[in-house]
Amino acid sequence: MSPRRALCSAALAGLLAGCAVGPRYVQPSTPPAGTGPFVSADSRAFAPSPPPPDWWRLYDDPVLDALVRKALTNNADLRAAAANLAKARGALEQARAGLFPSTDLQAGATYGKSSTGNLVSQLTGRPAATGWLFDDQFDVSYEVDLFGRVRRTIEASRADAEAVAAAQDLVRVTVAAETTRAYANACAYAQSLGVADRSVELAQQLHDLVVRQRDLGARSDLDVATAGAVLSQARAAVPGLEGQRRTALYELAVLTGDPPETISAEAAACKAPPHLGQLLPSGDGAGLLRRRPDVREAERTLAADVARIGVAEADFFPSVHLNGGVAQAGSNGAQLTSSQGFSWGSGPLITWSFPNVLVAKAEVRQARAQASGDIARFQSQVLTALKEVEEALTAYAAELRRNAALADARTQARRAYDLAQVQLQNGAIGFPDLLQDEKSLLQTQSDLAASDQLLVSDQVTVFKTLGGGWETAPPVTPPKAP
Repeated sequence: MSPRRALCSAALAGLLAGCAVGPRYVQPSTPPAGTGPFVSADSRAFAPSPPPPDWWRLYDDPVLDALVRKALTNNADLRAAAANLAKARGALEQARAGLFPSTDLQAGATYGKSSTGNLVSQLTGRPAATGWLFDDQFDVSYEVDLFGRVRRTIEASRADAEAVAAAQDLVRVTVAAETTRAYANACAYAQSLGVADRSVELAQQLHDLVVRQRDLGARSDLDVATAGAVLSQARAAVPGLEGQRRTALYELAVLTGDPPETISAEAAACKAPPHLGQLLPSGDGAGLLRRRPDVREAERTLAADVARIGVAEADFFPSVHLNGGVAQAGSNGAQLTSSQGFSWGSGPLITWSFPNVLVAKAEVRQARAQASGDIARFQSQVLTALKEVEEALTAYAAELRRNAALADARTQARRAYDLAQVQLQNGAIGFPDLLQDEKSLLQTQSDLAASDQLLVSDQVTVFKTLGGGWETAPPVTPPKAP
């Protein structure tokens, strides 16, 4: 090949490849201070390792594991998110279609006189014939993407689809966490019910003892009434706990894609909240920002809107199409298929609309302003993610210390109550002192049960803010459209 022909071929290839107008996307940076270890994870409650994708399995509870797997497959919000993702991928396919030629096929039949027949009639003096005229035409058009309008549109659609996929992963994180929380709450309320039932038994035993002593003349009616009030207070705690437990089971059913009344028998049989038998793995900030779907969604949204700046700027430049077509016409089948009725043509078509420059520039400014806002929203999402984790770690560490103190308080209250019974029998203290120790024991038992529940809930909140649970989740099938 001669140098001249090589140069022309290279120039033609460069012309056809074109250049994409608009800014080149660069992912925004994150704060360096936010990529290291978490400030609140320096206590003995946390491990530096990152949380596993299926973090709920750390509780070693087969019932919980089965419920989360079911929720990640059947949850209604997840199925809606899967439908949104299918829609976004459809939009991406539509944008990609701009890289391929478009075709147009037309066929028709007309009955009457043609202009050619009228001309022949004038020349020959014979009347023009009336009949059918058949024609068909096939056109092909391909847009040469010189200035990147099509490519920028595809780039924006691809980033949109990735943002929607991140939104679906965020729903997965929420579903896994809230399913675990609902199960833990149902189990914790069952545990609190057990504590409340034992409190009723203890209050009943003391009430019965006071009644017998009153009948023997050793106690007054006031003592009986006071013991009866303690018994009634203990009984009053039971209905509320039963209602809260049923509510948690209803919520669990809906999270797993079932009607509220369809309660899991395994979950209903749970009597104590799941226990984390190891230090809570928290990882670091860098892993968090890679893992959090909402951060990824904000970044992909920014990428899409940056690409749309190029789409807006491409409207300032001409559009180049390569066109080609064939056509046939005739008054009968023989003429329609003969070479006489055949025609073809091809060539470039350049169209350049000159819009109102002020309007076009305003559209570009709007696209740039949208991208500018996306940068701020991305930065805000990064800071929010870091803040939420620090808050969750702090709350969990504080509740862990509180729980240990309440466990010690219950032990001391139990010992004080036992000693008070002995001293009462020996006459060292009066009956009001025993009642006070009984109330203290019942209260510490109730507080510890509530703390056990809050402790698991805080653990779930930590795992939720860390953003895991979507990496190994099964695919979700959206509902079938009518």
